[in-house]
Amino acid sequence: MILEAIYEPVFSKNSHVFRPGRSCHTALKSLKKEFTGVSWFVEGDIKGCFDNIDHRVLVDAIHTKIKDARLLKLIWKFLKAGYMEDWKYHPTYSGCPQGGIISPLLANIYLNELDKFAEKIASDFYQPRKRAYTPEYSKISGQIKKVKRRLKTAVGEEKCELLKLQKQLKKELRKVPCASKTDKVMKYIRYADDFIIGIKGDRADCETIKKQFAEFIGGTLKMELSQEKTLITHSSQFARFLGYDVRVRRNNSVKKCGEKLRHTLNYKVELCVPFKDKIMPFLFSKSSIQQTKDGKIEPIARKFLYICTDLEIVSAFNSELRGICNYYALASNFTGLGYFAYLMEYSCLKTLAGKHKTTVRQILKKYKEGKKWGVTYQTAKGEKRCKFANYMDCKKANTFDDVIIDYTLRSGSYRNTFDKRLSAKVCELCGKTNVPLEIHHVNKVKNLKGKEKWEKTMIAKRRKTLAVCRECHYHIHNP
Repeated sequence: MILEAIYEPVFSKNSHVFRPGRSCHTALKSLKKEFTGVSWFVEGDIKGCFDNIDHRVLVDAIHTKIKDARLLKLIWKFLKAGYMEDWKYHPTYSGCPQGGIISPLLANIYLNELDKFAEKIASDFYQPRKRAYTPEYSKISGQIKKVKRRLKTAVGEEKCELLKLQKQLKKELRKVPCASKTDKVMKYIRYADDFIIGIKGDRADCETIKKQFAEFIGGTLKMELSQEKTLITHSSQFARFLGYDVRVRRNNSVKKCGEKLRHTLNYKVELCVPFKDKIMPFLFSKSSIQQTKDGKIEPIARKFLYICTDLEIVSAFNSELRGICNYYALASNFTGLGYFAYLMEYSCLKTLAGKHKTTVRQILKKYKEGKKWGVTYQTAKGEKRCKFANYMDCKKANTFDDVIIDYTLRSGSYRNTFDKRLSAKVCELCGKTNVPLEIHHVNKVKNLKGKEKWEKTMIAKRRKTLAVCRECHYHIHNP
């Protein structure tokens, strides 16, 4: 709390990670707004950033802002505390402890030095335009102004000829580049150890800036800039940042804005979904699709979910679908996710059909209501319906807070589910009917003695349970 109160006001506006009110989407929105018209992208990546944080450099950076020796000593002890794994102590020589409560903040303090360096480079690199417009644009604009002056006094055929000439000149003007590219500008955005630089200039400027960053990261931060992942890409081609494909449009199409025609897309940043690199591998990893011998993609059932309830299956598919669509809501080709939604929906239907040993058509007939379908379930307030998610609802979402429901996947290998036993409302001890039930566990979670994760999972499977009424449950614990 102390470190955040001190550093949050002085952190760079270009940093979007581990900070309140900032996320991947704020970084992408900032990129879309500020990188308009850049000619080149430099994609930056630091090798093993969080594992290679130099403790001495970090403490020195904190010391420039905080002079309290006791607090600095406490941070130093935290960094050097080491960690235990399989009951064996391992010392830490560099990096921040993974999962440490202040590790994200310490990483931000460390990389804030890079942010300050980037701002200095951007300031030194900046060069204003020598002229506002290109010579071709200025020439045609001057001709249009002359025609407008003549139109004030022209009459008859002369006026008609001048109007035709004005229309032709405006058409030519829209084909000519407007702004003269005589300025030099550098933009920078960072998310954790990934950063992207946008440059208005030539490739030689990109090489120079890349070299300056590599020297600073290697010399001052004691880290290494990954040469394989630090790429220089022309802005007409796609660069990769935070799972999005990013480019600057070259589009001469015009749109009517009020009474004037304007270039609304030219030199604007476009964010796209990388279907081939991100969406399809996700579907394959979840066993939702398969490739046939003739190369076609078809949805398949997730057989490991057959043991789950219908509600758990639909909830799992819904959360994954909304999670992907929420994240890519900023993409210009968002509607392309309709194919992704189709594959997810029919994978879900085939999973339900496989569970009930029937067909997709019968499942739709059973669960369809109007144009949508969903499964019904009982709550304390009565019957409710869990509909299959509509991917287009994510396009207009202002907040992205959907949580992937992974408990369904974890319990997919478990033998018993409790919902049927609880919904029966029959005490398995005294036999009372129509009573609210509770689950009694013979073994407590803390009694699981397995060392490895697989051992604990197997022991958890063998935990015995009993669905009992409240009175019986009380007597079990208070004999």
